[in-house]
Amino acid sequence: MRAIVAESPGRLIWTEVPEMPLQQGEVRIEVTAAGINRADLMQAAGKYPPPKGASDIMGLEVSGRIAALGDGVDQWSVGQPVCALLAGGGYSEYVSVPAGQVLPVPDSGDFGVELAHAAALPEVACTVWSNVVMTAGLQPGQVVLVHGGASGIGTHAIQVATALGCPVAVTAGSVNKLDLCRELGAEPAINYHDEDFVERVRAETDGAGADVILDIMGAAYLDRNIDALATDGRLIIIGMQGGVKAELNIGKLLAKRAGVIATALRARPVSGPGGKSEIVAEVLANVWPMVADGRVRPIIGAEYPIQEAQSAHEMLESGDVSGKILLRVRD
Repeated sequence: MRAIVAESPGRLIWTEVPEMPLQQGEVRIEVTAAGINRADLMQAAGKYPPPKGASDIMGLEVSGRIAALGDGVDQWSVGQPVCALLAGGGYSEYVSVPAGQVLPVPDSGDFGVELAHAAALPEVACTVWSNVVMTAGLQPGQVVLVHGGASGIGTHAIQVATALGCPVAVTAGSVNKLDLCRELGAEPAINYHDEDFVERVRAETDGAGADVILDIMGAAYLDRNIDALATDGRLIIIGMQGGVKAELNIGKLLAKRAGVIATALRARPVSGPGGKSEIVAEVLANVWPMVADGRVRPIIGAEYPIQEAQSAHEMLESGDVSGKILLRVRD
């Protein structure tokens, strides 16, 4: 079996690797495409080791066809087109994954999703739904602020929140990215280079603020995010692109009865409360119908052959792409 390996920080190679055994309760997927996430960039740089027991190969989401079933798996069949949420191992020709983390490829009428493009869905769908709905408790009509609105997470969050009947504000850093966000349903779309998002969100909400903020920046935005929150609002931090340490004004939180929550998806257990299988089941029940009827679609910014994974990583690191970047493993 071949896979992408980080030969050294900043150098990815396509090479032969041992195939991980198929365990009870798992399925083996013949990979068509793998999605790239910032966690993969961090792992390639030696800064984000995989969870205990996970593959040390990068890749947190794939699409493809089921090649084999482990003992105890009866809800899937060999040859079935699927996509899956992984703890690792996606940058490869084959990957084994717990059956509860597998999703059927959305396919309905005019809104079916190409098999390769389905690799752009599992990580963003599970991240957005678990955080914005399952954790923050977003309700129809509530205002959502999404930082990094043109990212893979951001473009998906805009569409899901819009489908739920929620106004969505976003931040992004270029005209093209802001235009994409508006096309997907965001308004206002705020250029963080030119405008204070706190003032703009307050102005757009008659001073109330955002009920839910989905944040990828972390420390750099902490204080301003709290300023932008509405009473009873929830700030959900899922990234640390702006650092890990900042001063927290508890008085502001008390005054707003607000909450600050930080979550991660990769290290969650396979099963049990808050586990990946539970989240995947929620996504299947709630998000997949949105994909099937066209309200939500994967936003693909670039595709590369798997052998060009290094170039794909550099593209994501540059910030010049909107939506997801995919690695094509096979046609």
